[in-house]
Amino acid sequence: MAEPAPISHVRFGGTTVTYLPDGVVRTDPLVAFPDTAQADWDCYPDLLDGDGRLVVSVGSFLIRNEAGLTLIDLGLGDTHFEVPAVATYDGGRLLTSLSAENLSPADIDFVLFTHLHRDHVGWAGDGTGALTFGNARHIVDEQEWNHWRTSGDPTGPDPETVLAPLTPVIEFFDARVPVPGIRALPTPGHTPGHTSFLVTDPETDENVLILGDAMHTRAQLENLDWTFRSDHDTGLASRQRADLHGHPAIAGGHFSGSVFGRSGAR
Repeated sequence: MAEPAPISHVRFGGTTVTYLPDGVVRTDPLVAFPDTAQADWDCYPDLLDGDGRLVVSVGSFLIRNEAGLTLIDLGLGDTHFEVPAVATYDGGRLLTSLSAENLSPADIDFVLFTHLHRDHVGWAGDGTGALTFGNARHIVDEQEWNHWRTSGDPTGPDPETVLAPLTPVIEFFDARVPVPGIRALPTPGHTPGHTSFLVTDPETDENVLILGDAMHTRAQLENLDWTFRSDHDTGLASRQRADLHGHPAIAGGHFSGSVFGRSGAR
């Protein structure tokens, strides 16, 4: 039976990538993936909980390397709600997970966003109009930022608690690496400016690919055409999955059980 992913680490050379849990979403798999049928999910009982719901981990990736401390995505935030017949959403653990690593928000040097859906930006603001990670540079794809500045889609960032504190400080990816050792890979489809990240150790050249929402579940490793209900461009999202598939080391922040693995295996 599936469970949310716990704190976990991968180390290569002088680089450490740590998954920091914030919470979990439990959703009807047929709602999350509307083109699938129950028979499709009967092949993946290990991805479902005791009620037959798909378990979707939510959290952040902490990168420790020579450049400093980087967070990729910021979880749901301290929130608990249900969308009837769709999903339950429970967040709020990110700062506790960070503290377990003997770190505080003031220690973070960079915040990188794969995209700006609500479950990836929940800790951007501290509730008082300020940033939670006030000492960090915050960086996102420019097209992604511009899209959500004008979109009323409720899956996007809250205008007051996320966009307002980010507006004076937000920076955009360009042709350079946003942080030494971390390369931004444009992977639009799930959202207009969705970004994945290749984290590479400079000494060993070992790396791990942080997928973002290019994939939501390990089942998509074997079913690249399965599209998530909030994919902005379903065809483009499928092509991005195909392009990313086969990378030897991946990290899927929404995977249950363990977020780290190989793209050729469930």
